[in-house]
Amino acid sequence: MRAGVVVTASPGVEDLAVQAEELGLHSFWLNDTPMVHGDPFIALGLCAKATSRIKLGIGVTSPALRSAPAAASAFASLNALAPGRIICGIGTGNTARRTLGMRPTTAATMENFTAALQDLCAGRTIEYREGDRVRNVRFLHTGAHVNTSDPIEFVVAALGPKAAAVAGRRGTGLISFGLLDPTAWQALHDARRHAAHDPDSPTDSYLVTALHILDEDENEDPHGDAARDATGHLVLSMLAFAADTAADARAFAEQLGPEEREAVRRLLDRRGTTATAPDRHTKLYPNYLERIAPEDRDLILPSLMNTLALVGTRDDLRARITTLEQAGIDELLIQPVIDPPSEMAQLAKLLT
Repeated sequence: MRAGVVVTASPGVEDLAVQAEELGLHSFWLNDTPMVHGDPFIALGLCAKATSRIKLGIGVTSPALRSAPAAASAFASLNALAPGRIICGIGTGNTARRTLGMRPTTAATMENFTAALQDLCAGRTIEYREGDRVRNVRFLHTGAHVNTSDPIEFVVAALGPKAAAVAGRRGTGLISFGLLDPTAWQALHDARRHAAHDPDSPTDSYLVTALHILDEDENEDPHGDAARDATGHLVLSMLAFAADTAADARAFAEQLGPEEREAVRRLLDRRGTTATAPDRHTKLYPNYLERIAPEDRDLILPSLMNTLALVGTRDDLRARITTLEQAGIDELLIQPVIDPPSEMAQLAKLLT
């Protein structure tokens, strides 16, 4: 299985991209969460100039954040800096929209946005609509400005069959966050394949997770502080989602057990908000996908760590990764927060 990394945009991130390339990682991704992290397109432009081989991805953008012409201009500009190395991840904006206190977009809107980006980034013309006004638009000047000749890889973010079917119809790959269940991945691939015009067309599947390799010499506790710190950002992101009162979040929260629902309640209390407060997004999402505070370690339940992250000995993890590879996952992407260079090196060594 290939290896990659997902990080947040901040000054100096290009140095991390260089280290990832030197370690032999296949891809380097940045989140697109405008009111929480830095701008990923600016940061990825710096990464493009600092590297020569590694794939560079946005994981993921959304039609609820950017118009198709603006997003296409950004991706085609990156493609001019790093020809053939750009990956465009597209989703409904589940987190990026919730951090604004807004709802994600629909799968249908995401599909239309994906189609528009694919066409524009390939130099084709699309129908662009604003309200009742519809106009044909395309890049008016390419060449040195943007690159519409070298291919851009497209992937759709999916946790369920609707989004996976969009990937099938648009001929894209898949990316999913914290989905370590091989059966669930098989269902995504089935939904994608059944919707695809060409079920045998080559596409890649990416899994975003966190990684913590246990120190066997020290007989390290798999649920100790070090493991919680390394995986807690994923767990807290899930708890924040479950704290939302939107219909999809409520449906998700209802699937949690009593201990997990109690953790959601404690998170809301600790942040001084409620599931119905109109400003809850300003309390739940600061420090999103960053290192957790020590006082929040009790919220990082073993059950959620095991569901969302890879924690274990090297032999245990290699066995789990083999099972995931057999389920059709092509690349493992880790989101490191403790010591990214060290965690990237551990991932590279684990998968070689």
